[in-house]
Amino acid sequence: MLPMTTDVPRIQTVDILIEGSTITNIGENLPEEGVDVIIDAVGKVVLPGFINCHNHGAMSLFRGYSLDLRLMEWLSQKIWPAEERLDADAVYWGTMLAAAEMIKSGTTTFADMYFFMDEVAQAVKDSGMRAALCQGLLFIDDQGERRLQSAQKLFENWQGKADGRITTMVGPHAPHTCPPDKLKEVMDMARCFDCPIHIHLAETVEEVEHIFHHYGKSPVKYLYDLGMFEDHHCLLAHAVNVSRDDMYLLRGFRGGISHNPVSNQKLGCGVAPVVELRKMGITVALGTDGAGSASTLDMFEEIKATAWMQKNRAADPTAIKAYDVLRMATIEGAKALGLEQEVGTIEVGKRADLILVDVEKPHLYPRTDICALLAYSANGADVDTVIIHGQVVMEQRRLRCMDEKEVLRKAQRAACRVILGQQSEFPI
Repeated sequence: MLPMTTDVPRIQTVDILIEGSTITNIGENLPEEGVDVIIDAVGKVVLPGFINCHNHGAMSLFRGYSLDLRLMEWLSQKIWPAEERLDADAVYWGTMLAAAEMIKSGTTTFADMYFFMDEVAQAVKDSGMRAALCQGLLFIDDQGERRLQSAQKLFENWQGKADGRITTMVGPHAPHTCPPDKLKEVMDMARCFDCPIHIHLAETVEEVEHIFHHYGKSPVKYLYDLGMFEDHHCLLAHAVNVSRDDMYLLRGFRGGISHNPVSNQKLGCGVAPVVELRKMGITVALGTDGAGSASTLDMFEEIKATAWMQKNRAADPTAIKAYDVLRMATIEGAKALGLEQEVGTIEVGKRADLILVDVEKPHLYPRTDICALLAYSANGADVDTVIIHGQVVMEQRRLRCMDEKEVLRKAQRAACRVILGQQSEFPI
C-alpha cells in the first residue's frame, strides 16, 4: 500500500478493512471473521484512486475528430459547431464512455464542466464514480441567463446526491468569455451555494493578450481585482501562461490549479510553471481536459507528461520527483476540489476510493523503486481493480458498474449523430 499520507514515500504491507463506504481499519493480519468479500492484493500496489481535476467528459465523443489545430481554431471550426448538435442523450453516453475509460485507468473522482449537466450527473450516479460537477457558464451570446438557471438547477437537484458521491461547483468558463458584471454574479451564486468556483485561466497566450487589451491586466490580476480569490475556493484549470507577479497574487488562495499537460502540449499552449507554483505553496493537481483535445483520459499519461516536461523545462532531472507527481494525482487533487477530508489518501475514516495496480508485468520489473515504476513505467491498463465509495466497480479489468459493450455502441452512435449530423457509422 502507498497511502499518500506523508511528504515522502511510505510503502506498507497491510490489510485494509472497508465497512460500507468507509475505511475502518488498517493493520497487519486483520481478522477475517465477519468479512463478506476478501480481495487478494498479492502482486499489486494499492493506491488512493486518481483524481482528475479538469475534464469535459462528454467530449469523449470528439476524440480524434479535430486534430492539429490551434485552440481557437479547434474551438471555432470544429468543437463549437459540433456542440450545437449535442443533445441530452449524446451527453449521457459520452459521459458514460468517459467514465468507463477513467475507471479502467484508475480514476475514481473527476471534475467536469459541460452542458446537459442533469445527464452528466445521471451518468456519474449510474457509473459509480465520484464527481464535482458544474454547468459551463459563457456570456458570449444570449444564452447566459439560461445557463445560470441551469447552474442553479444542478445545485438544487444534485448536490450531495448519489450517496454523497456528487458535489457541485459554479463554472464560469474563462475570463475572456465572462465580463466583470457576470463574474460578480457568478461569485455571488458561489457564495450563496457555499460551493467552489471552477474556471479556465491563462490557457493560451491569446487569452492573456485579449484580457490585457480589454482590461490592461493579466487574467490572474483581472480575477484578483474582482475579488475571486478573497473568500472563494477556486479550481483554476491550466494556468499555463502566468507570470511571476501572477504567482505572487495566487499565493495563499483557497483551492488549487489543475495542470493538464497532455492537452496543453497537443494544442501548443505552452508548459505551465508547475515547479515554481509548488515552491510558492500553491496546490497543483492534475487533470486530463476533455478527450477531444487530450485524446486520452488516462491519468498515468498526465503523470508521465508532468514529470518529463517539468524536468525538461527546468533543465534539471531533480526538479520534480516521481512521488511528487503521484501526490499531485491523488491528495493534491483532493485539496484542489475541497475533498481532502473525504478522499485522496488511504486513512481510517476516509472514503474507500482505492485502486489496485498489477505490478506483475515485464515492464514493471525489476521492482527497485515502486514510485518510479508507477510514475514512469505503468499505464492505465495495469489497473486491475477499482473501488469507489466502498463498492467494487471494476474487478480483474471487468467493469461491474455498466455494460461496457452497450456504452461503446451507444457512444459510437451518438458521436456519428453529433459529428456527421446523421445516423451513419464512421468508416473503420
